[in-house]
Amino acid sequence: MQIGELAAAAGTTTKTLRFYETAGLIPPPSRTPCGYRDYPEEMVPRLSFIRRGQRAGLALAQIREILYLRDDGQPPCGHVETLLADRLAEVDQQISDLRELRETVAGLHEASRSADPSLCQADQVCRYI
Repeated sequence: MQIGELAAAAGTTTKTLRFYETAGLIPPPSRTPCGYRDYPEEMVPRLSFIRRGQRAGLALAQIREILYLRDDGQPPCGHVETLLADRLAEVDQQISDLRELRETVAGLHEASRSADPSLCQADQVCRYI
């Protein structure tokens, strides 16, 4: 299948496919006699895996590691488990940080609700932030 067909089947763009090829996420395809890229059907599930990995918050470098293991004939399960555990810890930390940020912003917002412009000082931009 040519690049446009694969892009349509995978729900992506030809530009993304070229980027993935350069980044080592998909192997360089064979070429037709006219020089067009000729991808095998197996690229559709591979592209689906790449997108699922990105939705899980994995970096393309991490996804590439998983693909290299699989391409080398090794099951990547242990490596994936470690990556997902690390990602889960990162997400938990982000949630904690966001909760703390929310408390800070809520406190500032509450204070600003009772703002009295006559109390503003010219040497301050805004006393609530």
